[in-house]
Amino acid sequence: MRTRSETRRGFTILEVLVAMSILLLGMTAILGLLSFGAAMTRTAALKSAAAISVEALVADLEETLFPLVQEPGSNEWIVGPPIAIEDREVPGHPGVSYSARASGDPNDGRPGGPLRYRVDIEVHWMSGGRVRTKTFQTLMLREVPFAERLRRLMVDQMTKESDGTAPARGGAAPGSEASR
Repeated sequence: MRTRSETRRGFTILEVLVAMSILLLGMTAILGLLSFGAAMTRTAALKSAAAISVEALVADLEETLFPLVQEPGSNEWIVGPPIAIEDREVPGHPGVSYSARASGDPNDGRPGGPLRYRVDIEVHWMSGGRVRTKTFQTLMLREVPFAERLRRLMVDQMTKESDGTAPARGGAAPGSEASR
């Protein structure tokens, strides 16, 4: 004949239910943390993309906001007044466009316009079926764009080399301290 302790070999239904509820609670917490982590990753990726697109936007503005115009009665090219930009695509970022307006420093009475400008920029993009907009300001100087300065430097260097007035590459100019 079997004793009572020998016949009881499994778990009771109550023990199984308690174990299942603990397991369910743990799985729910883990899934909540995973969805929170995914949302944080998405937010970080969007902020990173926004920072990169703003860098591209400012670089585009530095090259195009102040056009070069020919000085009247001369062959000299000077930096002209800023142009208004409307709904221009941000280079390298499809679906993102911007508008920009520049206003000069009212205390700067230089001939040809002020040197310092406040640029109001409005960025537009589509998200969730709606047009989103973000506005910010930056300060810019009225100057010859970097690409044009580099082009002028290279053209001047090539012109001097073809005239024989420039030193050989890597050498010093005749009569300079480095050539003595």
